[in-house]
Amino acid sequence: MRAARLIKLVLLLQSRPSMTAAELAAELEVSERTVTRDALALSEAGVPVYADRGRTGGYRLVGGYRTRLTGLARGEAEALFLSGLPDALRDLGLADAASAARLKVSAALLPSLRDAPDAVGRRFHLDAPAWYQEPETPELLPPVAEAVREDRWISARYRRGDAEEVERELQPYGLVLKAGVWYVCARSGTAFRTYRMDRFTAVAVSDEHFTRDEDFDLAAFWTERSADFARSLLRAEVVVRLSAAGARRLPHVTDRAAAERALAAGAPDADGRVTVTLPVESEDVALSQLLSLGPEAEVLAPASLRERCGEAARGLAALYA
Repeated sequence: MRAARLIKLVLLLQSRPSMTAAELAAELEVSERTVTRDALALSEAGVPVYADRGRTGGYRLVGGYRTRLTGLARGEAEALFLSGLPDALRDLGLADAASAARLKVSAALLPSLRDAPDAVGRRFHLDAPAWYQEPETPELLPPVAEAVREDRWISARYRRGDAEEVERELQPYGLVLKAGVWYVCARSGTAFRTYRMDRFTAVAVSDEHFTRDEDFDLAAFWTERSADFARSLLRAEVVVRLSAAGARRLPHVTDRAAAERALAAGAPDADGRVTVTLPVESEDVALSQLLSLGPEAEVLAPASLRERCGEAARGLAALYA
């Protein structure tokens, strides 16, 4: 365990000019005191780790030292070949580059690990699109991907939800593949926004580069925006009385987070049923979702939704009488 940590410490210092004890501790998931001990152990073993003292100090490797401890373990090699989505790489125009990279890595592996690509391929397959959707590659994805890789401005024409087309000058920071749909996260003016790639009708990549905001975290930005989007869809509320079975099934038929929050706020009555106030996308959506629970859910409000559920129940009773 410690040997692997020491190797990682050397590789981290090899990849950067200098790192503070706090930065190394965060990367290695240890205390700063452990970092100090590890650096001392490396120095005693002949690895030229130098500690700069002071407020702006840190650890660095002296004299352009390069380690040869770059061999991959089997698990690391298999994870490397598992990390790419073939369809996504093809969409981005990187299929040939990825194939060449895999060949180079395969050639560099120890003979005992040469079967890692085949071993992973036989055991794991990544399929990004959602069920019942035929994945489509946006025609303008490759030039946008090129602009993302090279930090270039783009001029884009974008079709909004109301079908109106608008033109935007964008700094494309990153691409996200979500359930088979590509999104570009870009800065427009001073704000970061998310755009669906399949709504772009024209894109021109500029020769001008933009300076990236180094504080921008693509994964964190996407997580926050997707959560905001999910919450924004829930524009209405319904009051529902659920049996124990209905309560268990509710998170599987509607927004899981909203259902779990609603259930946590309720308490069973004398009949073992719980009454919850549930955020929903619309009355129409709630109707189809709650009818799937059958007699395990009773809509109490709004009155219009309760009446529609009653009509549906009477229709079913007549059909199966």
